[in-house]
Amino acid sequence: MKMIKRMGWLGLSLAFTTMMSACSSGSSAEAPSTGGKTVVTLSVQQDSEFYRAVEQKFEQAYPDIDLQIQAYKGIGEKMEGPDYEKYQKTAGTALLSGKGADIYETGSLPASDYVSKKLFLDMEDYLKQSKTLKHEDLQMNVLNALKVKGGTYIIPSGFSLRAFLGDGDVLKQAEIIDKSWTWQEWKKISKSLIASEQQAGSAHRYALPNNPPDMLLQEMVVDGYNQFVDVAARKAKFDSPAFIFMMREINEMYQEKLMTTEPVETENQLFYSAVIQGPADFINVPYTNFANPKLLYKPHSGNSGAMRIIPNYTFAIQAKSPVAEQAWTFMEFLLSDEVQSLSSREGFSLLRSLNDKQFSELQQQVKSGTYKLPDGKLASVPEGQFKVFQDMMDTADNFAMMDVKILSIIGEEANAFFSGQKTAEDVAKLIQNKATTYLNE
Repeated sequence: MKMIKRMGWLGLSLAFTTMMSACSSGSSAEAPSTGGKTVVTLSVQQDSEFYRAVEQKFEQAYPDIDLQIQAYKGIGEKMEGPDYEKYQKTAGTALLSGKGADIYETGSLPASDYVSKKLFLDMEDYLKQSKTLKHEDLQMNVLNALKVKGGTYIIPSGFSLRAFLGDGDVLKQAEIIDKSWTWQEWKKISKSLIASEQQAGSAHRYALPNNPPDMLLQEMVVDGYNQFVDVAARKAKFDSPAFIFMMREINEMYQEKLMTTEPVETENQLFYSAVIQGPADFINVPYTNFANPKLLYKPHSGNSGAMRIIPNYTFAIQAKSPVAEQAWTFMEFLLSDEVQSLSSREGFSLLRSLNDKQFSELQQQVKSGTYKLPDGKLASVPEGQFKVFQDMMDTADNFAMMDVKILSIIGEEANAFFSGQKTAEDVAKLIQNKATTYLNE
């Protein structure tokens, strides 16, 4: 009789603590099996329609493998703060002991820590030697961005992009070299453009509206994560002059009304930071906000201003899994046309051919006058913009294997400065101490 695929927290805990341990991926340890099939376990935080579809298709394609999904929460069940901590703690304990699942969905796990502790398998050789994956069709800019010290430890099922948009009609007034501009240069340009618009009789514009300062700080830290966290050495740098300067700059921009926490009408904003979740969003997001949108590199200091990669569903193989070969078979299947074409899979595809096909279909719809924006209006997109879209997607390279707990610490403490309760130096020191304590645990 086949084992139950989806278990509650108690079942997941028992599975973690009783799973057979092997010394390495090449271990001679006996692989677990049921009904003559090799068992491969996949630990996920929350079950989904995507997982169910992948499980069904994978077992149809590989009838000699029994994929068992261990989900902490079922579809639609609410995840709360303590749930994340329990899942992380139990998963970490199992991994450190060399037990647990064969494959992990790493979205809520401190993957960088696990990589540094060699708890995840480097899949680089598997990827290079794969006979089923066509490297020329993979979005290698994404896979390369996710590498750690030249190794491939996590593979996503898809990805989104953090884009920075501007009102192209207004930006014509300024000379912008966005591939290299800093936040200070962006601030200067924004002030000048807002002043010009007011002199022309327009209503007050905001450079970035509807964005609380603590959230903006978190976003800027994510964009330049490696400046403030040495992932390999597990050291924080939040008491640095760069971080203190960043907090002060953000505070000044709100005081000078370049930014506001309040939502404003689209005609009253100059820039917009948004997540592009797939090819259609390259039309829906920019052209809903601006009649003549301009895709820009994001202001940055010492890191790439190209679109930031946001992986969807990232997976890693446990380093000591006794069924690493079969686990890699699952990873290959994840990047197959069959899985990448699933309607339940989120984000851009890891296959160029599928992304190109969607862009081509969108272009034809816009050209024929049948493509409508979410507000019901017909989309008017210049022909050449589709190449711009694809080029920016293909050159996206900004990614850091960040730890969500670090971002949580920043969010919790930063408001004490933005509300005027503490100095920037005091808050930076507090964040540094808490981040250091966490990284040393």
